[in-house]
Amino acid sequence: MTVLRTIKSDYEMYENQRLECLVAIERDDCKIIKSYFKKYKGKQDKPKDKVPGYKFVLDEEFDSLKIDFETKYDFEIRDLVKVK
Repeated sequence: MTVLRTIKSDYEMYENQRLECLVAIERDDCKIIKSYFKKYKGKQDKPKDKVPGYKFVLDEEFDSLKIDFETKYDFEIRDLVKVK
């Protein structure tokens, strides 16, 4: 019997609460997000640090979501929530 490995994606999925959309962030940039939330945990006034990422769009042909790689956006870290 073969062992199946999990293949990790190059991107992690976050929800942008202000824009109400799903966002794909590169794994390297996720480290920035984690350290940001660690540093400003419990604080009211968080700075407007930004991280680059891509929006998810609806693929009507397959009726599913896909990452739109055509345009890269800058998202404020304080508006992002990780999707599990």
